[in-house]
Amino acid sequence: MESVINYINSNLHNYINELIEYLKIPSISTLESHKEDVNKCAEFIANKLKDAGMTRVEIFQTEKHPIVYGEWLGAQNKPTVLIYGHYDVQPVDPLELWKSPPFEPVIEDGKIWARGANDNKGQHFVHVKSVESFFKTHGSLPLNVKFIIEGEEEIGSDSLYSFIKNNKELLKCDAVLISDTSMYDKNVPTISYGLRGLLYTEIEVTGPKADLHSGTFGGAVANPINELAKIISKLHDKNGKVTIPNFYKDVLKLSKEEKENFNRLKFSDKKFAKELGVKELQGEKGFSTLERLWVRPTLDCNGIVGGFTEKGAKTVLPSKAIAKVSMRLVPNQNPHKIFKEFSNYVKSLAPKSVKVDVRMLHYGYPVITPLNSKAIEAASKAVSKAFGKKTVFTREGGSIPIVVEFMKHLKAPAVLMGLGLDTDNIHSPNEHFHIENFEKGILSSVYFIDEFSKV
Repeated sequence: MESVINYINSNLHNYINELIEYLKIPSISTLESHKEDVNKCAEFIANKLKDAGMTRVEIFQTEKHPIVYGEWLGAQNKPTVLIYGHYDVQPVDPLELWKSPPFEPVIEDGKIWARGANDNKGQHFVHVKSVESFFKTHGSLPLNVKFIIEGEEEIGSDSLYSFIKNNKELLKCDAVLISDTSMYDKNVPTISYGLRGLLYTEIEVTGPKADLHSGTFGGAVANPINELAKIISKLHDKNGKVTIPNFYKDVLKLSKEEKENFNRLKFSDKKFAKELGVKELQGEKGFSTLERLWVRPTLDCNGIVGGFTEKGAKTVLPSKAIAKVSMRLVPNQNPHKIFKEFSNYVKSLAPKSVKVDVRMLHYGYPVITPLNSKAIEAASKAVSKAFGKKTVFTREGGSIPIVVEFMKHLKAPAVLMGLGLDTDNIHSPNEHFHIENFEKGILSSVYFIDEFSKV
């Protein structure tokens, strides 16, 4: 192991330069204008897998964006780890808020600043480099490795869903290693063992057949924006609880052991509020902030569209109004059952003077990984060695729907080895990734390969 570590230390500068080249590619999956960039990015990471020592590397074309696969299966009678990542990135708007161009990486203040630095190029690139370091020093790995790196995570991973179902044998493994989550705090090694699910919906309220003059018709015709606002206002009660019937019926309660673990993390509400720039926190009554963030379901309005929204004034009574409403779901909640209850409830709140349509846009199931799995134990030891501190175990408020698909179809535990920080501005202007986390991420990956090879 010493030779591998020494090799990483002496080649860190080269690894950072390679990451910079990776980050220069504007692989924005949701924009058709960047389709060629997405293809170029797939070829880039495929070449890096070849350079790292993979004996089979293949780019699978899909209806949308390519899936990159790599493997080395030369360790007989040893476990196999499947490493997942995504090379696509979010759009960069509003561009004027970036301190430097999003696809011209800058290293400053111990961080690398660029779109994709954390989410997810920087995080999965550590595993490519850790594997390479083994090959450069030993010519082989102590276990078998497969990579699956997609280009559609930011738009729903539709192609990968089908790919997993149709290629179970190709992807067969003993654990799925994913670095696409956050550390609890700076220099605190973290393993996440739970993710909330997601139900994303759209409510459309329609009144008159066309926009009307608010002076001529106001007071005699229902205003869709007003009625939509009333509906939204009734989705929570005064204690912050969601009012949808049966919403909490299947929610899995937090165990005593988990609650004690949360308490040991010594989370500061005051510090959290200050970081967010709010005077105080708000949420479901009777639960701590960590419980609200990680183990309780939520409902939020993500956007409202309707009527006149440009500068100036226009006295219009709109024909329709639309709201985007998402729900974060927790273990045992079924997005399809929740959607049915939600749709019926929303329609029951609307007056006869308007028409209401409720649509499901996409969904993802929540997930929990058993803490006593051999892969989790190996990962815990690995990040602890790399960061020199005891590993903490957390749950994530966000969703990675593809994790459920891996676990369901491959029957393998997922290891969520997050290396970024919540303050890294993913999906926002000025995204960045700490160079120290990049370096220790490579070490964490190396130690995991060593530890899991002993299982």
